[in-house]
Amino acid sequence: MLDRLQSFFQSLTQSAPQQPAFAPDDPRIAVAALCLQVMEADGVVHQAERVKLRSLLHEQYALDEEAVDALLVESRKAESEAVDYYRFTSDLKRTLDENQRTQLVGILWDIVYADGARSEMEDHAIWRIADLLGVSGRDRVHERQEAEARAGLEGDDDAG
Repeated sequence: MLDRLQSFFQSLTQSAPQQPAFAPDDPRIAVAALCLQVMEADGVVHQAERVKLRSLLHEQYALDEEAVDALLVESRKAESEAVDYYRFTSDLKRTLDENQRTQLVGILWDIVYADGARSEMEDHAIWRIADLLGVSGRDRVHERQEAEARAGLEGDDDAG
């Protein structure tokens, strides 16, 4: 799992210099903003979800705590200005290849399962994001099942 996440995040930053300031079009802002939106979808942001997101940003983008804080500030700002998921997914759909978009859906599921449970609202949020990213229903469900396994949870039988 960590290898897959690391390769995804590194692919986003290969040409971007490591710096605490983030350009408005930095794909890391869009990724973090989508993670925040998924975390907030069920109306409750659990500490485990916050920790998971910070850990992903820190480890996979090789950011120090100050840079993670700066990225989260920029992501929250962008999220508050966004009307819907389209603002972020349209940029990422142009920036990421099909495999990277599928990996992003897996990362979003990892955020969902950080608290050990999945809500209907989180499920709907990821369904919508995956659809906008052009990730198939089959791949979305596969990524969900993989995230459940990584989280040590038993899979459920529904298709969504």
